[in-house]
Amino acid sequence: MSIDNIISQAVSRAVKELYQVDVAPETIVPQATRKEFEGNLTVVTFPWVKAARKAPEAVGAEIGQWLVDNEPAVDRFNVIKGFLNIVIEPTFWNSVLQHIENTPDWGLTKATDDSPLVMVEYSSPNTNKPLHLGHVRNNLLGYSLSLILKACGNRVVKTNIVNDRGIHICKSMLAWQKWGDGATPESTGKKGDHLIGDFYVLFDKHFKAEVKELMDKGMTEDEAKAASPLMAEAREMLRKWEAKDPEVRKLWEMMNQWVYAGFDATYKRMGVEFDKIYYESDTYLEGKEKVLEGLEKGIMYRKEDGSVWADLTADGLDHKLLLRSDGTSVYMTQDIGTAKLRYQDFPIDRMIYVVGNEQNYHFQVLSLLLDKLGFKWGKDLVHFSYGMVELPEGKMKSREGTVVDADDLMDEMVATAKQVSSELGKLEGYTEEEANQVAETVGLGALKYFLLKVDPRKNMTFNPKESIDFNGNTGPFIQYTYARIRSVLRNAKAKGYTIGNYAGVKPEEKEIALIQSLADFPSVVQEAGKSYSPALIANYAYDLVKSYNQFYHDFSILKEEDEAKRSLRLALSDATARTVKTAMGLLGINVPERM
Repeated sequence: MSIDNIISQAVSRAVKELYQVDVAPETIVPQATRKEFEGNLTVVTFPWVKAARKAPEAVGAEIGQWLVDNEPAVDRFNVIKGFLNIVIEPTFWNSVLQHIENTPDWGLTKATDDSPLVMVEYSSPNTNKPLHLGHVRNNLLGYSLSLILKACGNRVVKTNIVNDRGIHICKSMLAWQKWGDGATPESTGKKGDHLIGDFYVLFDKHFKAEVKELMDKGMTEDEAKAASPLMAEAREMLRKWEAKDPEVRKLWEMMNQWVYAGFDATYKRMGVEFDKIYYESDTYLEGKEKVLEGLEKGIMYRKEDGSVWADLTADGLDHKLLLRSDGTSVYMTQDIGTAKLRYQDFPIDRMIYVVGNEQNYHFQVLSLLLDKLGFKWGKDLVHFSYGMVELPEGKMKSREGTVVDADDLMDEMVATAKQVSSELGKLEGYTEEEANQVAETVGLGALKYFLLKVDPRKNMTFNPKESIDFNGNTGPFIQYTYARIRSVLRNAKAKGYTIGNYAGVKPEEKEIALIQSLADFPSVVQEAGKSYSPALIANYAYDLVKSYNQFYHDFSILKEEDEAKRSLRLALSDATARTVKTAMGLLGINVPERM
């Protein structure tokens, strides 16, 4: 049992005995005592003031004294206004550490067959361009969130919806037809997603030139765009695709296969994966069918031009288009179709969409529509709305080819990690292969940690140089501390030192602080799952290694002659390394055994 639970139960008994009030232990949540006060855990006494008919300070003093008299884990206490600060008996922390050491999956809760089934959708790429920095944040957040929710005891399905149809892919297809000269990934030596992305940029270049030419002839910009022959060709290609024209479909399938091969390589290197991938080309017709079903039931209505809409004004929103007058679908229709297929495939209890905050309104509407169409989780769907990621030099634009490509970014991070590690002497004695492996681990760890340590709801600026630093709140700093601890443990083993009995040792203040930090890990994991925030795990890992480094600086481990004290410190080191590895694993980050 955790120290928090022991105190919660003891306070519950105290309140019952002192004031005849029944309080469920789980409603009493001790917090870590603020650094300026003496104590390990703090309990707020205000809830029992009325029943006790005493001032908050008096209630705190009575409960504190009861704990000292009746709970062996409590050594002493002090009261500041309505806050009861509890000092845990020092040697009791040893049993806490022993419990952590004896729990292989410390901090993690296993799912059962009855656990809620949570589906997390992330990535959602378009097949007309490679993944970029924005996708990287999306993928890392979605994958980490999936791992955290699983660690909280949920059954989790990781899913992706690929936007493989629409005008965007037709633009790349048309550009390839016109100016591609039969180019393939093999003939150009390019990854397929990059090759298709080049044609998307090329289309936009020709389209802009065409618009400029028409404007020079006296048209307005809107008139020129509407009159563009190139755009008319792209729209005609989309119409043919929807009509299942064999030639257009064959070209579409070939180019999409190139893109998927490219995506797979990027996902693999990034370290993310999916349990099930859906394709818009399969789901949009399902969506149309569901919308027409809604039309029959009076949930939607048809306008004179034949278009189908939903009236959401009674819900505080507006009228939403679901099918255009020509019968073609919009994104919302596709999302309804995808939801239908997913619900057929899995008995989902909760659906989480990892999508940027520019889509907030879209998901408000989708939630209402799914609920009206009878999906039981529709009303409670979660839009995990995250902020945009920019570079120090500003925003990125796909059409202009100014995005930061995910593959290029990973290459740059790994190269920088190798350079910095080498300059700091961290790769001495390594073979080239070993040095490359460490650089890959550190470079990608730096990228992931930098993107995940920020509150996901906030916009952020990604600075590659800042992220690869072996000091401060960075991935490499945490990875290096982990490698240092593993080195200590290897050296201890070489000397024949094992973790023996340390029950009678009175731990020092910094040792207690480290044990308490380790003891907090399960509640941090639960809170990260509850608030959908990998940032809580990231910053916990940073605080934990900071606490370990202070301990490491102040206390000898291998040179400590007292066997019981040495055992305590080796146990602390082992538990810290394991917890750091678990925490970083929940962020999708690997840690090197040596550096």
